[in-house]
Amino acid sequence: MCLGIPGQVVERYHEHGVLMGKIDFGGVRKAVCLEHVPEAVLGDYVLVHVGFALSRLDEAEAQRVFALLEELGQLEELMEKPSP
Repeated sequence: MCLGIPGQVVERYHEHGVLMGKIDFGGVRKAVCLEHVPEAVLGDYVLVHVGFALSRLDEAEAQRVFALLEELGQLEELMEKPSP
């Protein structure tokens, strides 16, 4: 199943001319492309799928989705540490 995971923008930067961000997924931070949501600012929540932020969402909705995914056991892959 393909899921979008909500996360909070904690950093914005450009890498090779591409708008990127560090997104916090409940304590796990990952680099994500922000080109589809350039209006996202620090503190905003975005819905992320395969490394791309696809839309902004409000904090309450982000928390509901994150809690549901946790309840369904769909967050294990996200929490795994990347291999070196």
